[in-house]
Amino acid sequence: MREDNPNQVPRIGVFVCECGANIGNVVNIPEVVENAKKLPGVSFVERDVSLCSSAGVKHVKDAISKNGVDRVVFAACSIKNYGSLLEAACEAAGVNKYLISFANIREQCAWAHYGSPKGATRKAINLVGMAVARVQKSEPLKDLELEVEPSTLIIGGGISGMTAALCLANQGFRVFLVEKEPELGGMLNKLYKLYLTNQSVSEVLSPIIEGVTSHRNIKLFTSASLKEVEGHFGDFEITVSANGGIEKFRVGTIILATGAKVFEPSGMYGYGDKEGIVTQLELEQILKQEKLKRPGKVAMIQCVGARGEEGVPYCSRICCMVAVKNATLIKRLYPDCEVYIIYRDLQTYGKENEEYHAKARELGIRFIEYTPENRPEIIPNGNGKLRVRVYHALLGETLNVDSDLVVLSTPLIQHKGGEEISKMLKVPLGSDGFFREAYMEMQSVALGVNGIYVCGAAQGPKSIDESITQAYAAAAQAASPMLLKRVKIPAITAEVDEERCIGCQLCMDVCPFHAVIFEEGKSMIIEAVCRGCGNCAAGCPSRAISMKGFKDEQILAEVQAAFKGE
Repeated sequence: MREDNPNQVPRIGVFVCECGANIGNVVNIPEVVENAKKLPGVSFVERDVSLCSSAGVKHVKDAISKNGVDRVVFAACSIKNYGSLLEAACEAAGVNKYLISFANIREQCAWAHYGSPKGATRKAINLVGMAVARVQKSEPLKDLELEVEPSTLIIGGGISGMTAALCLANQGFRVFLVEKEPELGGMLNKLYKLYLTNQSVSEVLSPIIEGVTSHRNIKLFTSASLKEVEGHFGDFEITVSANGGIEKFRVGTIILATGAKVFEPSGMYGYGDKEGIVTQLELEQILKQEKLKRPGKVAMIQCVGARGEEGVPYCSRICCMVAVKNATLIKRLYPDCEVYIIYRDLQTYGKENEEYHAKARELGIRFIEYTPENRPEIIPNGNGKLRVRVYHALLGETLNVDSDLVVLSTPLIQHKGGEEISKMLKVPLGSDGFFREAYMEMQSVALGVNGIYVCGAAQGPKSIDESITQAYAAAAQAASPMLLKRVKIPAITAEVDEERCIGCQLCMDVCPFHAVIFEEGKSMIIEAVCRGCGNCAAGCPSRAISMKGFKDEQILAEVQAAFKGE
């Protein structure tokens, strides 16, 4: 890789991508190219139909080598999409990846200003000028390399946690599985039969539990709680309370499989006050224990406590499928029973689910659509039954269903344990309260802290098959660095100028990752823990802290270039 010489005039190469019609149909690419050629330090400019294609990547490598550039600017789509691919191409050609800058001319220009091609083009020219100015002030950096302990901690012994544990243990990695309950299985222990297959849950769960408890590479802690997590990616120090004692061990990675809990609709539709009103989870138990007495009519009400109805604002995704499954089980158990599913929107997504839904209709299960403005009501009817009054949105009339049993479909929500673990591990929760992934499209099981992954209902409401699939994905992500036993951490971290540091320790207060320590009257950054958020640099009153890759001269160069473009 070429070394950057501070006394050498930068040779900057600019690649402008048309992105097919995404950019080229709005932004005047030739005009962007001609303006880029006039910028200081730019030695060549080229356009490409699709930089992210295999041909485009090869062209980038060849052009860099041919023109002898030491810095690169890409005018293309968001860096989140193909930034890593293009960075790898530049590194293969000998350019340090921290001497690369991106101008987003798709999302921020072509898409944002689709109806104004001239304005989009002017903005694209300006963004390219800012990127060139920034990269001129950039410095080559080297990623931090850490050793990774080939073992993992999995928090949660439900189906996703056990699946991830077996996946890693079968590869030879040491797995520490921590479950807060006395037994494994999580919420599946409370279910009766599986959706689609109608297979008994115990038939599926038992062999998995047996595999976990008997595996030589898995150390299991039940009735246990996570007490403390210190260290960083590759070398986490874990403290667990279990069996009345404390155990400590080290792991390289962590997987969160903490699951979720069912929202309790206290006071809604008479739940808790009237007999014969249960949740879907309670119905699962009734069916499992064979305690369901022959009902004449059963009414299931969807979206109770979900989508803004005095509960959570989001759709729990799986409630409709659970209702269809349990309605089918009741109908097959008691064919003469009338079963109604009163829904707002029916979310039986996917071909197999739609086919299951169609079969439920063939069995005689009746579906009634209601609107948010006309929610169902439960009123006494004087004969001991529960009258569900609902305005049928399709028929345009009010119906009365005198039911022996009313079943409320309620959403999955984050539990208190998940919130506590979020604070302990410094990993973010989304607006729905569940663990928020780093990036849905590209890093769907990674969290905001390096080396920590998520799977199953800990990330949001999911079906069993989705939880299992995601568990394999999380295990694969965790296995990769453990297999290599080394990992590279991005060099975008804070650094302290000890001569300027006045020892006020404000940086320690504002750092959300606890990456700052205080020794001998000065602040110091633990690079392995630092995530480059910039809080410490922004808060430092003596300007003793700067961010690698985001130093003042780089930002100011961009700002000045922006004003020149006006």
